[in-house]
Amino acid sequence: MASTPYPKLQETLWHEKLDNGLEVFVLPKPGFTKTYATFTTKYGSVDNHFVPPDGEPIRVPDGIAHFLEHKMFEEPDGDIFSKFASLGASANAYTSFDRTVYLFSATGEVAQNLDTLLHFVQNPYFTDENVEKEKGIIVQEIDMYRDNPDWRVYFGLIEAMYSKHPVHIDIAGTADSVRSITKEMLYDCYHTFYHPTNMTLFVVGGVDPQATLEQVKRDQAAKSFAKGGEIKRLFEAEPAAVKEPNKELKLPVSLPKCLFGYKEQPPEGGDAVRRELATKLALEALLGSSSALYQQLYDDNLISDGFGHEYNTGPGYAFSMIGGETRDPDELVARVSDALRAAADNGIPAETFERTRRKKIGAYLRMMNSPESIASEFTRYRHRGGDLFTVVETYESLTLEETNARLKEHANPSFRSVSVVRSADS
Repeated sequence: MASTPYPKLQETLWHEKLDNGLEVFVLPKPGFTKTYATFTTKYGSVDNHFVPPDGEPIRVPDGIAHFLEHKMFEEPDGDIFSKFASLGASANAYTSFDRTVYLFSATGEVAQNLDTLLHFVQNPYFTDENVEKEKGIIVQEIDMYRDNPDWRVYFGLIEAMYSKHPVHIDIAGTADSVRSITKEMLYDCYHTFYHPTNMTLFVVGGVDPQATLEQVKRDQAAKSFAKGGEIKRLFEAEPAAVKEPNKELKLPVSLPKCLFGYKEQPPEGGDAVRRELATKLALEALLGSSSALYQQLYDDNLISDGFGHEYNTGPGYAFSMIGGETRDPDELVARVSDALRAAADNGIPAETFERTRRKKIGAYLRMMNSPESIASEFTRYRHRGGDLFTVVETYESLTLEETNARLKEHANPSFRSVSVVRSADS
């Protein structure tokens, strides 16, 4: 088992790639009572058209990755949640655009909980009956989110930006796509994407790395898997332009909800994480809660403390999101857009850049005390070709000139979309 020390963080990450292709990472945190483990497959909602290893192209219904996540918790003898609960653990899972994560947190019985995690994720149980039953549950979930203004304004922006890439499709799919899912489709997706070669196990907390690895090696050696191979993900060419500059919806809301952002070509190669961090730093410098613009907007009663920003990037997509609840979406978009363009033209002040960089580094160091946050972020960075534990070094090496150039490149009004949810009475 190899170890990688990070002296600046006073952390040591242990790692080994098993014979079956599974990558195992352990981050011991002496003195921590809680252990957190994630078992992640590089498979998300955008993976609806693919070529399995040594197979033919397959197109599956939208929402199937999320559906599969739901079904993994069912076993012939009951629900897996009760097994974790009996061991004093809390278990959960989630599906994003590009990954599915199964997890547990526990303060005791860690070895037994880890065995349970490995067992249920690597032993699917799908029947015609339980698949059919799940359809009604997920369709209800889809219907519930259709009435959620926060969710609708969020996906409304992505829908306005993207016309071809499946990132614009709701992670849960549609009622029609969910109803078309079969047991056989689930097994096809499972055997393609849940192979150890496409998965990562990460354990963080008060554990012994060598003992944890030996436990996982014993578990995996007792199981047999088909030969793995390259999975080819197929995406239609996405136009550079946004699909539509404005998208509006009416729902029962007390105040309008407004999100807008900028679409851009996704980063490639080793610079992807660096570009992401530079973008986030620039947005925080200009729009963060300590910025002059934020205070002006707040004083003018144009935003609430829910105003924020984020930057998303993954296979074939990259975009920012800015906004929140506001009394006047048009004024908010105009003022923030003008401020971003002015900063892109004139540059971020040096003192603002330095203060924001220190703030970002401080937030990162606080995050390193949270096993949950570490586990969640580790595979996200790894899937993008980066290393969570070198984020501080990247922030320290970013220059003002580089960050200004990134802002100028990103905040291009030609690639901006706006999503608004207004009151049904307005």
